[in-house]
Amino acid sequence: MHPILNVAMIAAREAGEIIMKYAQDIDRLEITEKDRNNYVTQVDQLAERTIIKTIKKYYPDHAILGEETGHNQADSPIQWIIDPLDGTTNYLHQFPHFSVSIAVTEKGKLQHGVVYDPMRDEMFSASKGQGAKLNNRRIRVTEQKNLQDALLATGFPYYQFDYIDDYLATLKFFMTETAGIRRAGSAALDLAYVACGRVDGYWEFNLKPWDIAAGILLVQEAGGRCSDFAGGDNQLASGNVLAGNPKLFKHLAIGVSQHIRTELKR
Repeated sequence: MHPILNVAMIAAREAGEIIMKYAQDIDRLEITEKDRNNYVTQVDQLAERTIIKTIKKYYPDHAILGEETGHNQADSPIQWIIDPLDGTTNYLHQFPHFSVSIAVTEKGKLQHGVVYDPMRDEMFSASKGQGAKLNNRRIRVTEQKNLQDALLATGFPYYQFDYIDDYLATLKFFMTETAGIRRAGSAALDLAYVACGRVDGYWEFNLKPWDIAAGILLVQEAGGRCSDFAGGDNQLASGNVLAGNPKLFKHLAIGVSQHIRTELKR
């Protein structure tokens, strides 16, 4: 195991311990609404500080991009991308589907990624060229070939509704062409579930780098494909992401591209 991936896994577990500790006292948490339906709690902040402290213990010169703390402008080609609690709304409602997401890039290229589900104690991990694992066991995307039998995951717009018509158009298409759609509320876990074969594909609009960076690498290292809506590698910048196994991916890409406006195809 690469030392950086090991540190990411340590940091994710430490953040998970904090998340689960406070899960018994949700009603006592201080909650701030960053935007409409976009919440942050002291658990998010404490978990992120804990992750950063662990990173800095081993790699004090690395740059960090955290959802809650912003960009650490260290002069380093290596950057950590952190979402300390992906699925905060779920967490606040005690809906048991949320995760810690940590990715590492070098010169802008994804190299390591971890998505940790503290409720189920499931650690998804990957390093570039080394495959993907769930609790140290190799995982692979599915072999599903057609939309008709495919189970897809997605995420609904919940605080920014600029793309709602385009999203609803893609949702309508996939609802009528697949075996079903699931919307569980954690983009990081959605991508991890593509990687381990629990769903066959995934699409979502307008996400942040910390939502998807680790999950993208998991899918790729599990034998799957990820792209933006134009078929390129601009997902972290555009926030638009499409993922699936190679046999199904072209059908997903066609379904999305035929139901969104031209300016969104990136």
